Amino acid sequence: MNKELYDLLGVTEDATDEEIRQKYTELKNKYNEDRWLDGEAGNEAARMLGRLDAAYNEIMAERRERAKNTEGQSAYEEIASLLKSEKLSEAQAKLDAFNERGAEWHYLQAVIFYKKNWSNESKKQLEIAMQMDPGNRKYQEAYGKINAKNDYQRQAAQQQNDPYAPGNGAPVDDGQMGGNACTACLSYCYTCLCVNCLFNLCCGCR
Repeated sequence: MNKELYDLLGVTEDATDEEIRQKYTELKNKYNEDRWLDGEAGNEAARMLGRLDAAYNEIMAERRERAKNTEGQSAYEEIASLLKSEKLSEAQAKLDAFNERGAEWHYLQAVIFYKKNWSNESKKQLEIAMQMDPGNRKYQEAYGKINAKNDYQRQAAQQQNDPYAPGNGAPVDDGQMGGNACTACLSYCYTCLCVNCLFNLCCGCR
């Protein structure tokens, strides 16, 4: 915020909204009287009235926006706490109450969907979050991990339907050459663990 706007009203940036409102009203009453003066004094008072209105409106608009952002961050932290306690319904209800849905909103929605095992829906929410905040590393890493998990799920499904896959009639690798079915399972479990850890660490849910 431009300090000159506060100086015009004769208050500091630490002043409360009520103090700013009182000072604005006081000055406005003064210049409303002075604008009827003859000559340049009246003209200057009229100009000051316009400047006062502009300064007051800009200051209060900026303060409302700042308060809204602070409340939004507090709400996100509360939702993260609910997710940590596995209270998905309560977390969803609080997300649904948001009027403005930014990148962090979609990220938390992705976490809820993931905890419900709705991987595709979770992925879509992460994509929206990344579009809204392309440089956010947290969203990018979560997206990469969930894609890796989906890839392993597809590979596992294909292997189950493959009659030549080990365990489906084809010779089973004894493991001496490395890379048998157990190794694939371990890799898949590790990937799932990575996704879980990533979501948990990023939103504070465990």
